[in-house]
Amino acid sequence: MLTKATVVGTGAMGTVTAQILAGNNIHVALLGRRADFVEQLVQARENRRYLPGLRLAERITPTTDAAAALGNTEMIVSAIPCQHVRAIWGELAELVPAGVPLCSVAKGIEIDTLLRPSEVLAAFVEGSPVAVLSGPSIASEVARCLPATVVLACDDDPTATRMQHALTTSWFRVYTNTDVAGVELAGALKNVVAIAAGILDGLRAGDNAKAALLTRGLVEITRLALVLGARQETFVGLAGVGDLVTTCVSPHGRNRQAGERIGAGATLDDVLRESNSVIEGIPTTRAVLQLAARHQVEMPITQAVHDVLFAGKPPLAAITELMNRPLKAERPS
Repeated sequence: MLTKATVVGTGAMGTVTAQILAGNNIHVALLGRRADFVEQLVQARENRRYLPGLRLAERITPTTDAAAALGNTEMIVSAIPCQHVRAIWGELAELVPAGVPLCSVAKGIEIDTLLRPSEVLAAFVEGSPVAVLSGPSIASEVARCLPATVVLACDDDPTATRMQHALTTSWFRVYTNTDVAGVELAGALKNVVAIAAGILDGLRAGDNAKAALLTRGLVEITRLALVLGARQETFVGLAGVGDLVTTCVSPHGRNRQAGERIGAGATLDDVLRESNSVIEGIPTTRAVLQLAARHQVEMPITQAVHDVLFAGKPPLAAITELMNRPLKAERPS
């Protein structure tokens, strides 16, 4: 039974993960980098920036002291945005006790290396099991104890079971899975489709268009994931279609929100400037296209999103091009 854990990252997902662990009688060090922000967490016992209204459990200790937070921990959750994992864990890795398991909740692909977050982590903490937690889990809903079901993937069964029990509550159910690549890729790739879904919403393209996007988007991201070693069944599970639906439909999803703003006429610079959170799908779109080119996988929806975000293509023109592609038979992948 775990008694001590550390969550690295004080954003929305890091905060709710700490709350879940604390609810299971685990003492949690919530490790942040900005002293002023951590002090606000200490004084207010509330993450006013990302989750206003959620009172931190008594067993959560916000801190900037990495050595104390990591020195005798039994489990680590990495809640760092994908593009910052390498820099932060490059500083923290030497403080991690040998063999302590880590769980990544980041959903992205590192733009410079095209590695998944767990692959970046594993390079820094050799010998420690690294798991991945993903699935439909909008932080603001989890914070309110609304029912959610996710999946934890790990190559090491005992580690998966321990983490499963540490993170499961009466309202937050965790399944285990051994397809680490598939679960992690599903979480990253669906963000690109979510941006496309938001663009449709911004254009008021309708429910038929949204349904078609989700269906063909799932086919597209599964096609790439299979080439990268994932299992197809993962993409019809919680990490795949489950997370895809939530991210593309919920008004709270950052990627869908960003797409909606762009569909309604905002520029990418406007969206980035106005967001107080990292929008993982934006850099991930670049990374996915690079992976697709490397493995010769056709990804027309991703290409369209890329062209709108980075090449100045009008959203309506991108949709028109997709609708006018050569006709063909429907295939599942």
